[in-house]
Amino acid sequence: MSQAGLVSKPIISAREHTPRTIAFNKPYGVLPCFTDPDGRPTLADYIDLPGVYAAGRLDLDSEGLLLLTSDGILAHHITDPQHKLAKVYLVQIERIPNEEALEQLREGVVLNGKKTRLAEVRLLPGDPQLPDRPVPIRFRKTVPTAWVEMTLREGLNRQVRRMTAAVGHPTLRLVRVAIGPIVLGELQPSEWRDLTSSEIEQIYSAARQ
Repeated sequence: MSQAGLVSKPIISAREHTPRTIAFNKPYGVLPCFTDPDGRPTLADYIDLPGVYAAGRLDLDSEGLLLLTSDGILAHHITDPQHKLAKVYLVQIERIPNEEALEQLREGVVLNGKKTRLAEVRLLPGDPQLPDRPVPIRFRKTVPTAWVEMTLREGLNRQVRRMTAAVGHPTLRLVRVAIGPIVLGELQPSEWRDLTSSEIEQIYSAARQ
């Protein structure tokens, strides 16, 4: 398979010394790191590339796009809040939010005494086309669910979950689908691909805006 192709198990090694940046679709239940003393699934179960590390986090119970790179300057542009790189999430929540709840999310909610930055939030008209999660969400007949798209420009710990809970709509499923100009696209859970030089330049350009 070509270097630009999709990669899933079995693990494929690479031994290059030039900077490497990849997009990975992190499955549910996988830690965003390469080691875990408790033996839980990690990135090492899917990726064998020397020197690459996750640029940012995506929690154990969250899914979707994670960028990994061996380029420290690029990692800084992806993760440093001063660059305000947009990150887009599809979020399944309990109950149908009204416009007041959506506006609260847009204007910012107070977490640990600090108000979150302005966000772009919209209620989706239906369920997005996503692969089934290996561990289904909890289902209650009396509690409907809805999907919202949230675009944030900061990365507080478990921010999306805390924000939706603060307006009365706990998060049930969370999938990141874009980081700046890089989108999840057709990558399936556990697959990764190399970013092109053009995509990397697009990240720098978006981070400077």
